[in-house]
Amino acid sequence: MSEAVAADLRQLREAALAGQREAQLLLAQAWMEGRGMQPDPDEAFHWYSVAANLGEPMAMNMLGRCHELGQGTRIDMTLAAVWYRKAADAGLDWGMYNLAHLLASGNGIAQDRAAAYRWYLRAAELGHARAMNFVGRFHENGWEVQRDPAQAMAWYRRAARAGDFRGQANLASMLADLGQLEEAARWLQSALDTGTPSFVARLRKALAESPHDRLRDLVDAS
Repeated sequence: MSEAVAADLRQLREAALAGQREAQLLLAQAWMEGRGMQPDPDEAFHWYSVAANLGEPMAMNMLGRCHELGQGTRIDMTLAAVWYRKAADAGLDWGMYNLAHLLASGNGIAQDRAAAYRWYLRAAELGHARAMNFVGRFHENGWEVQRDPAQAMAWYRRAARAGDFRGQANLASMLADLGQLEEAARWLQSALDTGTPSFVARLRKALAESPHDRLRDLVDAS
């Protein structure tokens, strides 16, 4: 660790110990990601807990994530839901999105897809790209709302423009069904360029089986 990094961490720790919530959150993230130190999920969990209990919304969300993934603590989906809800109630889009996920699946909380839709929608209206994609899926499939392909496409387009690779792929699928193959190809290429490895592998497999030559060509080009 360089002297500059060590000095920055000391200052951050001093601010965290002085009760500054933003410093506590940053210190927790440093411990979780190993910024200038060995990662230590236990230390990260401690500082997320301190900041969350002082009312820091993102720390509440990250504390929920620690409980969901078992980082610095045992997996406890009920506590994950509690902290996601606190973050959501505090107005944090990530808290809304994560709470919606648990409500949709019934993991750690009673399943309630109608409530999940409302939280996805609230997060989407705050600009959360992944939530926009899920709002689109609800409208495309008629989950808890009337099926509305036009609304689905509008939300997928918003998600795609905001950089969500799943939204880009879903928008492309609808465009391909309408015969708009060039625009579909542009969004699919973006999804291939930015998606996670597992997502890209699945997308490449689907494209290889596409009935459209233009879309199958993307597999050879990537």
